[in-house]
Amino acid sequence: MLPLTDAAQRALTGASRRPRRAEWSLDGGRTWVPAKVGDSEVRADRNAECRYSGSAELIGVPRGRTGINSATARVRLWQGIAGPRMDPVWVPAGVYVVDGVERTLFGASVDLLGLEDVIRGAKFPTARTIAADTAGAIVPTLVGEALPGLPVAWRPGVDASTPVPQFVVEEDRWQALSSGTDASGNATGIAAAIGGEFFCDARGIPTMAPVPALDDPVVWRIPYGVALVKPAEKETAEGLVNVWVISGDAGDGAAAVGPVFVWDDDPTSLTYAGPDPIEDPLAPQRLGLTGVRLRVARYSSALITSAAQAAAVGRARLADSLGVQQTLSFSSVCHPGLEPGDVVEVEVRPGEWQRHVIDSLSYSLGGASMSCTTRTTSGRLRDQ
Repeated sequence: MLPLTDAAQRALTGASRRPRRAEWSLDGGRTWVPAKVGDSEVRADRNAECRYSGSAELIGVPRGRTGINSATARVRLWQGIAGPRMDPVWVPAGVYVVDGVERTLFGASVDLLGLEDVIRGAKFPTARTIAADTAGAIVPTLVGEALPGLPVAWRPGVDASTPVPQFVVEEDRWQALSSGTDASGNATGIAAAIGGEFFCDARGIPTMAPVPALDDPVVWRIPYGVALVKPAEKETAEGLVNVWVISGDAGDGAAAVGPVFVWDDDPTSLTYAGPDPIEDPLAPQRLGLTGVRLRVARYSSALITSAAQAAAVGRARLADSLGVQQTLSFSSVCHPGLEPGDVVEVEVRPGEWQRHVIDSLSYSLGGASMSCTTRTTSGRLRDQ
């Protein structure tokens, strides 16, 4: 979650103003020009390549080579929170490239994509061999060639010192950084191979972060009838996996790594995979566990160089695949500090609290409400 002052936290559920602000740049973000902003929409989705996207009405801005254009212009948005007798606290709401421009009576209407789009577009002109080094040495180089001057943030939970063996990238810089594959189908994404995910955050900073899990600290508790008027709950088993088989290549012709197996070993979980689905697959039959159902998936990457790294990747993938998708509509309070991957605790019915991971969110800049799509593990579902 983005940091908020105590006064701003209190103003979320009290009487407050929600001012909005926009700035634009033509020099890659070195200098910014203020702009009046009208109706604007912010969307953040941890399953999209561009984590932040949106649209904005910019008032009184020039267009063309020296103004808003789809070739060089960037836009950053801010959501303000101002309680009684306090100055606005400004919360970043994304840094974007302009994907499309439409002239309007008062300025320009722009479609916006996060800075990941710059990395996606900066493909290698020819295949490149990435020399063996640590993830912390390789990632800033690949990012800096596309986004000069921007640092890479490493959040706790991902290890920048993880060794990465030599590998070849055909052309796609983004897939080399995130979770791509080469021409033969082997995984090459650095983030996926270290059990993390790569994105540009609300401040426009390229970020390596661990895959969020429901055991992460709760950043916001949402009482029934205060911040949540009515949850619209919808469940789907799409993407549900309870056994991961992870393998890798130790590099330089050494022996392959794995397979390493990671599974849901919680007997209270609806997705329990049994005591040991690998060495003792008949245990559910012998023990009368008729409800056990295996959902197996495999992941292999040439960038996985040890069994410990394979186990970490398996745990990250398991945490991300044990979720039953649920949709909750937040219809009274917009919390601009929330980010995809944050863990919230929601009182879905009086006295019934559930932990959820925010997968996506959207809100109108300056508005008081927001909508979130969340994920909770099947082990946390309750009878209704």
